[in-house]
Amino acid sequence: MADGLKLGLAGIGTVGGGLLRLIEAHAGALAERAGRPIEVIAVSARNKRKKRDVDLSGVRFVQDPIKLATDPEIDVFVELIGGEEGIAKEAVETALRAGKHVVTANKALLAHHGPNLAALAEKHGVALNFEGAVAGGIPVVKVIREGLQGNDITRVYGILNGTCNYILTLMEREGRSFADVLKEAQEQGYAEADPTFDVGGFDTAHKLALLTSLAFGTRTKFDAVYVEGIETITPADIEAADDLGYRIKLLGVALRTDSGIEQRVHPTMVPKDTAIANVDGVSNCVAIDGDFVGDVMLIGPGAGGGPR
Repeated sequence: MADGLKLGLAGIGTVGGGLLRLIEAHAGALAERAGRPIEVIAVSARNKRKKRDVDLSGVRFVQDPIKLATDPEIDVFVELIGGEEGIAKEAVETALRAGKHVVTANKALLAHHGPNLAALAEKHGVALNFEGAVAGGIPVVKVIREGLQGNDITRVYGILNGTCNYILTLMEREGRSFADVLKEAQEQGYAEADPTFDVGGFDTAHKLALLTSLAFGTRTKFDAVYVEGIETITPADIEAADDLGYRIKLLGVALRTDSGIEQRVHPTMVPKDTAIANVDGVSNCVAIDGDFVGDVMLIGPGAGGGPR
């Protein structure tokens, strides 16, 4: 078997921990499929001593993610720091310039700088992969890039944030207020201490921008995405929708129109008898309309390290 593929991991949060556990649990199968062993040999994080639910005893710690990005021992730099600017952007750019393949789950970074980073990767002859950045447990990037290349895609839309879907599901089932369910979501670990990024629709908008670029082969301007969150949804709104035969879901929608590509994120009334209306809890879904394949819908967990 060929020499191992050595990974440097920047960021050991929920997704990073999930990746480490996955590699450990399926090391043999991954090595067989890839033709060589895959191992994380170095990590970087803000706090080396923080207690984590993964074993890092055999992994080298690198304090500075920029140094990790140029580490001569790694083949692939995995960026899970997050954020559209700052250290995440600098580390990814540094890794690409150093000739390292990059894997990232950073949808904010890609939504704002994806085309430039892709050009940098091409210039240095390395790969920039980001399957985990959009509905992480659903292989939608590969489906659009490869499986649907023979189709003219006219629309892509879906439920792209598990936190919002969880909140709306419980509000409907139990008749509770947004604030009450949000508090429970935070206690369950489905929502951040500051949930604005999720409930305000911005997380969905970042993912939608990536899907739009992939589906329509165009550069997208994130600022042009209309964004509306779920903060103002009340039990009365949900009850009124129910009386009319609808359920309320936060959708990200991108479609081709005569005047260009339209992108929007907002709460939407969807008929109860549709598949998307019945995607509940922390699940995500992505629907794609193609001229030959028709309507394709992918449903699954939103992230690899746990529901998101």
